Amino acid sequence: MKPLAYLVLAASLCCAGAAGAKDPVVQDGIAVKPLPSYRVLASEEKLEREAALQYTELMSRASEKKALAPANHPQLIRLRAIARRIIPHTARWNPDAAKWDWQVNLLASKQVNAFCMPGGRIAFFTGILSTLNLTDDEIAAIMGHEITHALREHGRERMVKGTGTQLASRLIGAGVAAYFGIDPRVTDSVAQQAGQFVVLKFSRDDEREADLVGLDLAARAGYDPRAGVALWQKMAALGKRQPLEFMSTHPSGADRIARINAHMNVLLPRYARAKGVQGAQLPAYRTTALSN
Repeated sequence: MKPLAYLVLAASLCCAGAAGAKDPVVQDGIAVKPLPSYRVLASEEKLEREAALQYTELMSRASEKKALAPANHPQLIRLRAIARRIIPHTARWNPDAAKWDWQVNLLASKQVNAFCMPGGRIAFFTGILSTLNLTDDEIAAIMGHEITHALREHGRERMVKGTGTQLASRLIGAGVAAYFGIDPRVTDSVAQQAGQFVVLKFSRDDEREADLVGLDLAARAGYDPRAGVALWQKMAALGKRQPLEFMSTHPSGADRIARINAHMNVLLPRYARAKGVQGAQLPAYRTTALSN
């Protein structure tokens, strides 16, 4: 597995000025809030080092079991193209993102899930793409959501609060295998390492922030934020068929849709500017049906 050097380059070129600028952030779109001060109680260097090791180990194990998509996989190409458009906007929310070792990978699994570890290490499961029959805009909404958890250092926050110390006991063998939905041999040998950042249970406030900031990132990258509404409607419909790990600790679908709609007055204009049109010129959003 090779790092996506071109993603880092794109992010660095677009964000270097923002990271070093002294001018205040222009408050268009979703308002940028300071990162919480108590995050310094958990070592950023240690957290990112551990995340890098866990991500690399997980991808290596998945590759051994042929669960890691090759670079020429059409869906992985699609994911990386979307990431290339989103990453240059990430430093707005965390200046350190300009120097992250961004990576995007795809795991063969029926699980409806995705994650982003600290330092910009992203993975999608094939199940979330196929089951929800996602449009590019909906993928961007999910990717933006997961990236936001890393940008706003929600995992670091949870570890400061002590949650991280309780994770290892919940990641033994079959439990991790069931979570990933892949061959247990992929996860058994790394149960104590390769899932900590993946299964962190973020607070509802973290999830709400990830929804809005994620759509702001997507809108700046030229993806329709109305996809967020369609996405959670799909999630809710699928949840009636089967329990979803992705939504187990999230706010209700109705709550998050209401919050997204309440902020559409700032998200849609940002999207329109990214597309170079007036808001009134935007066509209605068109989604796709769930797969049977």
